[in-house]
Amino acid sequence: MDEFHTLFRRYGLGAWRQRWFAITLSWIVCVAGWVFVSAIPNQYEASARLYVDSDAVLTPLLRGLALDDTPVSQLDVLQRTLLSRPNLEKLISKTDLELSIAGPADLESMVASLAGAIRITPQTHNLFTISYRNATPRLAYDVVQSILSIFIESKVGTSRTDMENARVFLQQQIALYERQLREAEARRADFHVRYVDLLPSDAGVSRLEEARTQLKVLEGQLKDVLTKRDMMQRELSTIPTVLTLDAGGGSLSGNSDTSGNAAPANQQLTHAEERLFELQQKYTDNHPEVKAARQLIADLKARPAAAPPPPAAPQEAAGPNKPRAHGLPNPVYEQMRMQLFEQETVIASLRRQIDEGTKERDRLEAIARGAPGLQAEYTNLNRDYDVLHKNYMELLSRRESMRIAAAADNDAEKVKMQIIDPPQLPQIPAAPKRALLLSVVLLAGLGAGSGLVILLLQFDRSFHSIEDLRDFGLPVAGGISMLGATVPLQRQLLSVAGFAMAVLLLGAVYGGLLYRLLQTPGAA
Repeated sequence: MDEFHTLFRRYGLGAWRQRWFAITLSWIVCVAGWVFVSAIPNQYEASARLYVDSDAVLTPLLRGLALDDTPVSQLDVLQRTLLSRPNLEKLISKTDLELSIAGPADLESMVASLAGAIRITPQTHNLFTISYRNATPRLAYDVVQSILSIFIESKVGTSRTDMENARVFLQQQIALYERQLREAEARRADFHVRYVDLLPSDAGVSRLEEARTQLKVLEGQLKDVLTKRDMMQRELSTIPTVLTLDAGGGSLSGNSDTSGNAAPANQQLTHAEERLFELQQKYTDNHPEVKAARQLIADLKARPAAAPPPPAAPQEAAGPNKPRAHGLPNPVYEQMRMQLFEQETVIASLRRQIDEGTKERDRLEAIARGAPGLQAEYTNLNRDYDVLHKNYMELLSRRESMRIAAAADNDAEKVKMQIIDPPQLPQIPAAPKRALLLSVVLLAGLGAGSGLVILLLQFDRSFHSIEDLRDFGLPVAGGISMLGATVPLQRQLLSVAGFAMAVLLLGAVYGGLLYRLLQTPGAA
């Protein structure tokens, strides 16, 4: 605690001895700063607020049909392009800024200055503020009014330019894809003509596969019909051809002797003609079954009439009271024979179809063996065509969307721009903030004085106490205190009063300047 008290006393006494240097520097800094602040020219700010929004009905209606042309995206582009060099040069030519330009160097400086001075600040997603400061109120107003006009013109001009550029680009791409699609279609058509028998149909099956499948089906049907025919032949062998009627007992007995009388020729002919009529209802005259039925009818007509059946050999002499037996054709036998004939006809037809199917399959397999990798090449052609067709249709869709968007912007005013607060001629300066600057200068002056005291204390080599001497390692016998009578009290009071007056006067000057600013409207 004693060391801290000693150190504080040492620096306090040192600062008091350097007080006049500190207050002098503070006065110099404050006076110079306040003069500089009063010399700063006033800056007047003109501003305007612009509201941009999309049509509440048209925008949702066109969502998904037209290009996405929302106000946020449009204004984002406008903010980046509005302060471009061409627009700034146009702005200079519309205002009195052009009068201060004497050469290219002045123009470059003016363009750079305007790019940093004009501010476009978004307040919400569709409300923007445009502001600019200048020492001349009229010039600040003119700049904001001109930049607002350029802002609105740029919206329309940029939209139309972008639409035109997009339209030209889409037309070029569509023409390119049309040419490529025609070439791809020609390649597909040529390939299809050369390998039409091997290419898959709309159902995804090639003719070779169909031929193989059909041949297997026909072979299966032939096996089934052959089996059925064999069963019918075995059954036919057990059926008697003639039914014998005993005159006495009236009973029928079968006789399978083929040497007996067959069915009458006219009855067989009738059955054959009925069968031919049925076949003609289903098939053409060139069908194998129809031809076979015609041939059967011709054979029956050419066959000589059958002799009447010989009388049965009597087992014993016929007496006057013995009845004689009569033979009748068996209709079941005849019906079975007709069915067997039909099966033979079907078998002949199936064998013919199998022979033709085998030849077609062999022909297609020979073509397939001569064109290896056919399916892979066909897949590549289809894939290339599908990609081109998809891109082509997408470009057509984009072109239509662009056309709808252009019509919405030009005809229906899809995006509406409205000036909420037009620029006004400023009457009160917006800068500088002189009251704040005066306070900053005062603090800077006091800080400069305090800093000077600290700096001088660093170079002070005097000793303020016996302990300072003993720090050198030298023997110190003692010290003699300064007698109060050495410096008169009146002189000490005058010195304190003078320093206090200097500080108070500095504060009074600051207060007077601040009061004057507050009394002047807009000067603070």
